[in-house]
Amino acid sequence: MKIQFVGLPTDRVRAAKATGLDAYGLPFERAVSDGGAWPCRHCLGETPIGEEYLALAWRPFEGLNAYTETGPLFLCAEDCAPATPSERPPKILRSPQYLVRGYTADERILYGTGHVVETPNIARYAQELLENPEIAFVDVRSAANNCYQCRIERA
Repeated sequence: MKIQFVGLPTDRVRAAKATGLDAYGLPFERAVSDGGAWPCRHCLGETPIGEEYLALAWRPFEGLNAYTETGPLFLCAEDCAPATPSERPPKILRSPQYLVRGYTADERILYGTGHVVETPNIARYAQELLENPEIAFVDVRSAANNCYQCRIERA
């Protein structure tokens, strides 16, 4: 089975930027990249040194239910090109491991799918999860801080 890693949808990012408010209704925090790890979840690239980035609470789901987690993430402050869906993990996934979890079409965690996975094994584990027809998508989150990283879908 082919899979693809995808960034946040451009329409949702633009809508959020138009309001300037995060998932909690709070204004975005702004800072300037010093070259540290400020990965944009839309372009799935690092915010360039000297460029502004946004820190905000994000809920990567369409609806609301008990499983629609909200967490912190970064976005390029300026408009950036959307990430090209790829079967390869994005370069922003450079921690040794991540929390990888499957969700149903109604955006609920499918229990038993959430595991902390070594980074080189994320694609293989996501393929295994997506072989289950109950799973609509897989989310990758920081194992240490629960920050949303990206989504994995069937290609």
